[in-house]
Amino acid sequence: MFDKILIANRGEIAIRIIKTCRKLKVKTVAVYSDADARSLHVREADEAVHIGPAPSTSSYLVHEKIVTAALETGAQAVHPGYGFLSENSKFAAAVANAGLTFIGPSAEVISALGDKISAKNIAMKAGVPVVVGHNLPIVDLDEIRALAAEIGYPVLLKPAAGGGGRGMRMVAGPHELESALQSAQEETRKAFGDNRIFLERFISTPRHIEIQIIADKQGNALYLGERECSIQRRYQKVIEEAPSLAVDEALRARMGELACALAREAGYSNAGTVEFIMDGNRNFFFMEMNTRLQVEHPVTEMVTGLDLVELQLKVASGEPLPIKQKDVSIKGWSIEARICAEDSSRNFLPSTGLITRYSNLKGRNVRLDSGVEAGSFVSVYYDSLLSKVISWGETREQARTSLINALNRYHIEGVTTNVNFANSILNHPSFIKGDLSTGFIDQHFEEGAAKAEPPMEQLAAMVIAATIVYHNRKNLVRESLKPMAAKVGLSHKPDHLHRYVVKGNNDIFQVELEGELASPDWHCKVNGTEYNIVTPAFEFYRRILKLSINSVNHYFRLQYRQNFIWAAYCGNSRIFEVYTPGEWELAQYMPKEAKGSTENMLLSPLPGMVVNILVKKGDRVYRGQDLVVIESMKMESGVSSPCEGIVEEVAATVGKAVETDEVLITFTT
Repeated sequence: MFDKILIANRGEIAIRIIKTCRKLKVKTVAVYSDADARSLHVREADEAVHIGPAPSTSSYLVHEKIVTAALETGAQAVHPGYGFLSENSKFAAAVANAGLTFIGPSAEVISALGDKISAKNIAMKAGVPVVVGHNLPIVDLDEIRALAAEIGYPVLLKPAAGGGGRGMRMVAGPHELESALQSAQEETRKAFGDNRIFLERFISTPRHIEIQIIADKQGNALYLGERECSIQRRYQKVIEEAPSLAVDEALRARMGELACALAREAGYSNAGTVEFIMDGNRNFFFMEMNTRLQVEHPVTEMVTGLDLVELQLKVASGEPLPIKQKDVSIKGWSIEARICAEDSSRNFLPSTGLITRYSNLKGRNVRLDSGVEAGSFVSVYYDSLLSKVISWGETREQARTSLINALNRYHIEGVTTNVNFANSILNHPSFIKGDLSTGFIDQHFEEGAAKAEPPMEQLAAMVIAATIVYHNRKNLVRESLKPMAAKVGLSHKPDHLHRYVVKGNNDIFQVELEGELASPDWHCKVNGTEYNIVTPAFEFYRRILKLSINSVNHYFRLQYRQNFIWAAYCGNSRIFEVYTPGEWELAQYMPKEAKGSTENMLLSPLPGMVVNILVKKGDRVYRGQDLVVIESMKMESGVSSPCEGIVEEVAATVGKAVETDEVLITFTT
């Protein structure tokens, strides 16, 4: 085993690796850029080395800086984590040439499997079924038109290099082909420095099933079960689980054996993932092999009891695998939610800023892999992934419920996150039934919100939480004023029955609340339905509220927003207005807030770098037309015109950083 390793990564994966190294008494070296000087992974490691400016192209992606840091600190090996240089064969070769161990497969294997076309050929040699397509790179539009017509629409354009869904485009018909090819080539060129595209038939309503393997240098290869990764947005996974409802023991064994056969055919060692696409008849086809640890590896660890990072270290140090296939068993169920700094209500635009409040999750059968804390700054330079929340249960339903409760009390302030969006997926009836496909989000969600209305019992629970917090706050203020009232001879006879009208969006709720401030026991009616409530001590309430409603514990995230209460629960997020009946009668006479118009200006919807301006002064533009392209968190977002008109002035400049709501373009209309 190694004495010291360098971790060529940042954030939650660096911290995850450090935890296993600490358990094995292996010293760790972190690397960090200017932007990460105060990051958690720097503090958690035994040593840390500064490697350059904030942009990853000047720090985390520079081979020489990382290899030099490893040599100067006396590290014997380098763990790449995932992302950055983890699947870069040149980096793996540079590590090996420096006399260090790369904790992963060899450079030659990474190169062979990292190229999608080469990987597909290896899979076919190993007897793994593949999707019908053209297994040679294509750059010519006429050639791709002819091949697409031969294969049959819809087709899928895939980059020959790299992974993670970048550069992939589904093309429904020939009219979409030219624009899809251009955008796919541009994205894959920027992501991987390679614009080669290949073509295969698109399988409609597929499931994404992947097999985790581990292989040693002695030729042993094991499969550690499957993961269901069908819940995706723009080919990026959001929710993952192990095992999969679509896979039984016989199918698991078949897929696992083929995955191991592919690994042996490629001469693979260390942890890796063979990804398959599965149709409605449970036919599966090879997609790609990821030659690294996966983001979603915790769900496999939760159901197998294995530490994949520990196995990686042992295999890389030359030890044979300490287990055999018969020792691998799947116990229970595990589900993971990826928590990202993004705003689901604004087309998932990245969110940046200082995390001002943060709650570390603790609890039975819940695991948090996090790279942030209160005081962490989320910048535009790196991926939006902040953390992963993982649950375990004896059954899928237990794991699902545990994860929902964990997300209900997972509180992050300062940046917008997708916590509610992930939770709404877990609460969706189709997810509960296990009716999954890679089109799940497009089918069931629109503009980041579920198309179906939330169940009334969930809204009632939110109304109860908002009303009780409002009522107790009001009464705590009244209690604090009693000494002053007594001095001037005023008295107040307490009432035990309180009536309120609560408005949330377009829903109106009639609420009756019965109880005393000194007692935790309350009786509540919401639109005539009765509930028994047990509350906490409200003087200690902060942002997370635990209520027992009809003897079942529920968790809510709540904030006062001016005179109203924002509540989040089970993926639902609403602002509630609480009125006494008298206040409600008068509310209809209150003047409506006037709203200003900014339609003659194009404002930046996010912080980032302007990478392209698509119009010039004097051009006529149309509502919805993309005018500016901004890059943030490794993603490019087009900013569309809010109106029809003539460009009066272009304030934005290519290569210049912009902040949210900064004026990019003005118009005359």
